Amino acid sequence: MFESISAPTGPNWKLRIVVAAVIAAIAWGVVSLWRMTHMPGQSYAGTLPPLSTKQTDIANRLSDQVQYLSTTIGERNLERKGSLQATENYLRRVLAQSGYSATETTYTVGDQSACNLEADLRGSEASAGIIVVGAHYDSVTGTVGANDNASGVAATLELARLLKDVRPRRSIRFVFFVNEEPPYFQTPQMGSLVYARQLRQNAVPVVAMISLETIGYYSDTPGSQKYPPLFSWFYPNRGNFIGFVGNTESRALAIKAVRQFRESVAFPSEGVSAAASLPGIGWSDHWSFWQQGYPAIMITDTAPFRYPYYHTTSDTADKLDFGRMARIVDGLQSVVIGLANGQ
Repeated sequence: MFESISAPTGPNWKLRIVVAAVIAAIAWGVVSLWRMTHMPGQSYAGTLPPLSTKQTDIANRLSDQVQYLSTTIGERNLERKGSLQATENYLRRVLAQSGYSATETTYTVGDQSACNLEADLRGSEASAGIIVVGAHYDSVTGTVGANDNASGVAATLELARLLKDVRPRRSIRFVFFVNEEPPYFQTPQMGSLVYARQLRQNAVPVVAMISLETIGYYSDTPGSQKYPPLFSWFYPNRGNFIGFVGNTESRALAIKAVRQFRESVAFPSEGVSAAASLPGIGWSDHWSFWQQGYPAIMITDTAPFRYPYYHTTSDTADKLDFGRMARIVDGLQSVVIGLANGQ
C-alpha cells in the first residue's frame, strides 16, 4: 500500500565540501609549519670533533667570565643594590682589555638609575647600517643567572674580542642590556626596548640584531628537548643543538644566520621563523627590536624548553657546557662577519 522512500543515491556535496575544507586546512597548516621550520643546509650530526686550540681558549674565557658574573658578583638586578654597577664595571674592564671604550646610556626606573652599555667596532661604510649583537646582563631576583644570562653576556664579550681586528663593511655594536627579566620584561622599563626606541628616534639603520640568550645547556638524552605544540614534528627530541629564532618578518635574517653557521662550524643547529605570538618566540631582547621594525633573531639553547634550572636558584655555572659554548661562539664569529660584510 505504501512505497518505501529511499535516500538519495547521488553525491553528498555538503559532506564533500566539509572534508575538502578540512584537508585544505591541514595541508595549509603543514605547509606553514614547514616554511617556519625549514632552513638552508643540514644540521651537523654525529660525534663532535675535538676542540681546536682556538675553541679551547674560548671555552676557558667563557668559563672565567660566567664564573665571575654568577659567583663573584652573583645576583644582578635593581633589587640587589650595587650588583648592576659591579657588573657594569666588570664589563668595562673586559671590553677595555679587548681594546674597546665602552659608553653607557642611563635611564630612570623609579628612584634608581639603570644603564645599557655598548662598544662599537667601526665599519668602513657609515651609510651601510649597523649590526647589533647584544645580551642582557641582569638575572632574575634570587638567582645568580649563570645560564640566564651570564652565558649570553660572556659570548658577547668573546665575540667582541675575536672581532676586534676585523674591518667590516658595516659597523658592529656590542650591547649589554639591563632589565630584561621580570618585572621589567616587555615593559617600557626593559633596557633593550629603551635602547631600540632610541635607535629608531635617531634614525639609526639597524640591518640585523642578534640576541644571545641562555646558550650554555645541552643534553644528548632522548626526550630532553621540548617544544610548543606541533613543533616536535619537525625538530629533534635531544637538546643538543643551538637554536636560531626569529619572527616571520625576520625570516631572511634567520636563513642567512643559519646558513653561515652551518657552513662554519661542526655543531647541531636548528632554526625557526614563526609568529611572534607563539610561546618562546619573543622571549628576549630581540622582541624589543621587532617593536621598532628592525629585523632581529635570538640565538638560544631554548631555555625553559630544555633547561630544568631555568629561573631557579640552581642556575649555576656547573650546569653549563663551556666546550659546546665555545664551538657556538666560533661559528657565530663567522655569522656576524658575514652579516657585517653584507653576505
